[in-house]
Amino acid sequence: MDQLAPNLRYSPYRIFTAERWAGFRADTPLTLSEDEVQRLSSLNDPIDLDEVARVYLSMSRLLSAHVEASQLLFRQRQVFFNADDAVKTPFIIGIAGSVAVGKSATARILKELLARWPSSPKVDLVTTDGFLYPNEVLRRENLMERKGFPDSYDVGALLRFLSGIKSGERNVPAPLYSHLTYDVLPGEYALIDRPDILIFEGINVLQTRELPKDGRAVPVVSDFFDFSIFLDADENLIHKWYIDRFMRLRETAFRNPDSFFHRYSSLSADSARAIAEGLWSNINLKNLRENILPTRPRADLILRKGANHRVEEVALRKL
Repeated sequence: MDQLAPNLRYSPYRIFTAERWAGFRADTPLTLSEDEVQRLSSLNDPIDLDEVARVYLSMSRLLSAHVEASQLLFRQRQVFFNADDAVKTPFIIGIAGSVAVGKSATARILKELLARWPSSPKVDLVTTDGFLYPNEVLRRENLMERKGFPDSYDVGALLRFLSGIKSGERNVPAPLYSHLTYDVLPGEYALIDRPDILIFEGINVLQTRELPKDGRAVPVVSDFFDFSIFLDADENLIHKWYIDRFMRLRETAFRNPDSFFHRYSSLSADSARAIAEGLWSNINLKNLRENILPTRPRADLILRKGANHRVEEVALRKL
């Protein structure tokens, strides 16, 4: 029985093998080279050109259809409201999933593919890392051990940003984050200026909130999405990928004296692995089970990976 839809009779998804999914590419051209794919891939996430052809080209074709349908609906609404001066708003794609599952690589590759459509749309990519509270605030509120959990984000800032994007505002600031210092960069922003498509990537972007008893509106981040993708894999695989990535970073980025994790670079391999196991068990696994995995059924498209990081199964929400 399928893991994504154990009761297919009542599932809101259509389930495909990766091989069947690849056939939906039709005549979508492969516009990336092997070198470009390698540049866009993440540490410990070996996406290659074959994987792009198997999975991402069909995604590109599907998203093209959704964007075109959204633009048609926008024009119809202009007629409905008798509005000639309405500003077209970006099509927003949310990408969610656990740490170490490959969200960043998926977002970057998708961004490049969408930007190379014949219409040459302007595509921007924003991650939720910049919307984390600064470490100073997290320490003061005893939240450093919950970094990445829903309560470690400035939800108000997230909602204001996405509301500005959907309102067609110019130069909406997106705060920047440094993975080297493991902190928000104070006063540094990327200005997002009316893209045609915005990819919004983060572990908890499909998170909901408790519903009010009085019926007042309680907006959530995904209310602003036009399409959402969840990167999925077996928990044991994600655990392995997280530990492997930590150990590789220990030999690379952690050696930089400015790195927040520099202290781990001088530990023995066994000690470093023990630290990584503790971070996984006490923070990332809890977040996965309590917050991230429960949002999987809210996605429009679920990509389930196998042991070699290649997508094995695709679930697409029925219309």
